[in-house]
Amino acid sequence: MALILFLTFITVPLLEIGVFIEVGGRIGTWPTVGIVILTAIIGTWMIRLQGLSVLARAQQALEQDRLPVTEIFDGLCLLIAGALLLTPGFVTDTVGFALLLPPVRLWAGRWIWRVLQARGGITIVGRAAHRRSPEDDTIIDGEYREVTPDDDTPPRDPPDPDQRRLR
Repeated sequence: MALILFLTFITVPLLEIGVFIEVGGRIGTWPTVGIVILTAIIGTWMIRLQGLSVLARAQQALEQDRLPVTEIFDGLCLLIAGALLLTPGFVTDTVGFALLLPPVRLWAGRWIWRVLQARGGITIVGRAAHRRSPEDDTIIDGEYREVTPDDDTPPRDPPDPDQRRLR
């Protein structure tokens, strides 16, 4: 994994520099800079719109007592897309804009799921959270006493009001 990250941090900037030189040689320096800034602005706007949509879908899934796995993955893809779109470069912008497309996210999610299953490294444990309904006004009243490990005396029951009358 460390080797993959190392190679990524070396090859991506070199690739970006090569594309910058090629595009800048064809259309000029300032139009190239303008395109990079424009893609960052458009990407940020698109991520905001899609992020709000994903958030609404996640809330709807939780209200239906369903684990929002797809929505969480979409949110992660949008986070990665945002980072790539804010990074100057045409290659990172291309990957970032691709992650904004729902079919690409669906394909990536299925591919990652197959890889995780093949490695056997997947465990899902959980339960749906249940909300308390407004009609449920059950109140459980109780008393407690902290017992420290140094305390050798057994815990006493609090005096029962009915037993005090019998004495």
